[in-house]
Amino acid sequence: MRFVKNEEDKKEYKKFLEGHERGNFQQSLEWAEVKKPNWQPEVILAEGDKGEIIGSLCVLIRKIPIFGNIMYSSRGPVCNIHDMAVMKQLTDGAKELAKKYQAIVLRMEPDIVSEDQDFRNVVTSLGYQIKDDAKDFKDEIQPRYVFRLDIKGKTEEEVMAGFKQKWRYNIRLATKKGVTIKDGTKEDLKDFHKIMIETGARDGFIIRPLEYFEKMYDCLGSKHMKILMAYYEGKPISGVIPIFYGNKTWYLYGASSNEHRNLMPNYLLQWEMIKMAIQRKDDVYDFRGVSGVVDENHPQYGLYRFKQGFGATFTEFIGEVYMPYKPLTYKLYRFSEKAFRTIRQFKRKL
Repeated sequence: MRFVKNEEDKKEYKKFLEGHERGNFQQSLEWAEVKKPNWQPEVILAEGDKGEIIGSLCVLIRKIPIFGNIMYSSRGPVCNIHDMAVMKQLTDGAKELAKKYQAIVLRMEPDIVSEDQDFRNVVTSLGYQIKDDAKDFKDEIQPRYVFRLDIKGKTEEEVMAGFKQKWRYNIRLATKKGVTIKDGTKEDLKDFHKIMIETGARDGFIIRPLEYFEKMYDCLGSKHMKILMAYYEGKPISGVIPIFYGNKTWYLYGASSNEHRNLMPNYLLQWEMIKMAIQRKDDVYDFRGVSGVVDENHPQYGLYRFKQGFGATFTEFIGEVYMPYKPLTYKLYRFSEKAFRTIRQFKRKL
């Protein structure tokens, strides 16, 4: 086991991450740059007999007032998740970091399906605990429930054939009505952000500042991030931000104006992103989060239905896997965190 320390380590890690089937942009050094300075990254590497990388865990460390440092890994680890020896190397590395930073906990939200009992057995035998009660967006940092579209080895025609008929119709309707899609630049983030503020006011969620998206663009670059904008009569009416990394494309952010929603620009934007993923020869197109409460009366049911119509698979991840290094302090922190989220949700409703 070792840590990423220098430029050569970084190059080796990036190559490993982009080539691994479990690679994820949220484990990348580029994404870690986006999260600075609030989060300090450290990368743990598991090694094979010849010193080659066989597993990794990118950990972000943050100081929480009163409680101390927490360590967080979004969508890690990247390895053979059923190999006890590899997982132990990464766990030992995390323990070293916990001592170095006097951390109260390591929290992971891995890209691993909930029903993977072998992984559950591995992590619990290593001393981790699993938080199994999350259902809604506010319950965890990353969405536990997503829709994923299998596009491995498929053509555009094969993928579109899996869409619901109404979805195919809406894609054609948008084009027929004169909606056009353009690949944007950093400057177009201003229009995207204006529309996102409109979306947030309509759907009741908090919007990140424009500077955050500009920093994403600077850190991820055109290789890993794009801005797609939908226009009608020369006016931007909708936009999306896809992220490309390794063998996957993610629909990370979307925004739509209150005007011209009847022109179905969001359907056309999704199709454009899916086509990009197919052209990249990706294995997966990830629609990202939906609520785990599948109820027509739930306020997020429309989002669930929209993503489902593209023929994607409803996927439940295992949720939060964590190791408390200072159990009592961590319990107090979790209580305060839950109270903060409840208060924030109440304020949104007001």
